[in-house]
Amino acid sequence: MALVTTTEMFKKAYNGGYAVGAFNVNNMEIVQGITEAAGELNSPVILQVSKGARAYANHQYLVKMVEAAVINNPDIPIALHLDHGDSFELCKSCIDGGFTSVMIDLSSKSFAENIEGTRAVVEYAHEHGAVVEAELGTLAGVEDEVCVEAGNESYTRPEEVEEFVDKTGCDSLAIAIGTSHGAYKFTAAQCTRNEDGILVPPPLRFDVLEECIKRLPGFPIVLHGSSSVPQEFVKIVNQYGGNMPDAIGIPEAELRHAAELAVCKINIDSDIRLAMTANIRKYMAENPSHFDPRQYLKPARQAVKDMVAHKITNVLGSAGKA
Repeated sequence: MALVTTTEMFKKAYNGGYAVGAFNVNNMEIVQGITEAAGELNSPVILQVSKGARAYANHQYLVKMVEAAVINNPDIPIALHLDHGDSFELCKSCIDGGFTSVMIDLSSKSFAENIEGTRAVVEYAHEHGAVVEAELGTLAGVEDEVCVEAGNESYTRPEEVEEFVDKTGCDSLAIAIGTSHGAYKFTAAQCTRNEDGILVPPPLRFDVLEECIKRLPGFPIVLHGSSSVPQEFVKIVNQYGGNMPDAIGIPEAELRHAAELAVCKINIDSDIRLAMTANIRKYMAENPSHFDPRQYLKPARQAVKDMVAHKITNVLGSAGKA
């Protein structure tokens, strides 16, 4: 099976009440961990590359690693997606270079500018067999080159989604309902503390999601900034020399509910970074004489695999849906 677009994935997900996981990739171990988990669980999967990852690892290296993953996992559909493309030129370069899906994120522009720029990318992508994700509304937080300060985020306006999709022709739409990029998604002032003293984030705006679904029946909705920041990994990072106070994410139960409501794609990045970093820190602290990267990257790769398997099974609901 060759790389595929997300079109068929999303049709099945929408009708099946589950979401496809979109996991960010930066190196070989991450690609292997994600696709091994998806392959064993017979789940469709989206491997997505940010502008920063592309600069770090090189476009050709990433594409060839993903192509190798396709060869090693021939029974599951795998899409290669550009995450948060910020220009027509970047999207074009990825499409020309083998990506089957791109995101053009012009959500910081005016509504009219967002439509105009998105439509240009859609026209080029569709001419070349690729699909396009766009965004309305902005998420707070920091992830790679995406940075929006808390207080400057904005929820998606449901009354705009029909016009936007109609005028751009985009294939899926990322909306803002209270998720946030990075491991520090919320300030302490935005949260409450439970009886154990753990910060609890504000609930997602399911009213916004439901209104968007009502206005766009059958249309794929996407959630960015959807890592849950597992506290067991935050604890390990801090135990072995890290410094991550009050890192907090989106409760997994809310993400599962979003998938059941017709969110077709859920983006997960920070949880993979946390799982890898926690295991590397622990391994190196417990094995100070080791210096072979294979020694500490092996458990890190397994941590990625275990994390993705958990998400597929318990959050996305995509196991067995390939």
